[in-house]
Amino acid sequence: MKKFLEEFKSFAMRGNVMDLAVGVIVGGAFGSITTSLIDDIIMPVVGIFVSESSFADLSLEVGGAVITYGNFIQAVLNFLIMAFVVFCMVKAINKLHRTEPEAAPPPPPAPSKEEQLLTEIRDLLKEKK
Repeated sequence: MKKFLEEFKSFAMRGNVMDLAVGVIVGGAFGSITTSLIDDIIMPVVGIFVSESSFADLSLEVGGAVITYGNFIQAVLNFLIMAFVVFCMVKAINKLHRTEPEAAPPPPPAPSKEEQLLTEIRDLLKEKK
């Protein structure tokens, strides 16, 4: 049991797990900000053109069933906006990580006098054959 707890502690304290935990917490908070952006800013503007304040209000009654296709449209729109914002954030973070341009590898050092002499000798021997 003690070994199991030590393994779990080692696993939980690894950098990746801690980064993931922070990401989940920040993502949850970010989700509420994005939801507010969609519900309070974007959808009222869209409502001007659609004459509905939210797509969620759109529905169709077939027989006794109510098909709320507006909820689906709203969920897809929320996903697209969330995905776009996350894409922009990842792109900005990647740009910050690439602050220094990658340096080209240094040119190889010039051959020493011995190497030059040996090269000349080799070339002369090739010519004689």
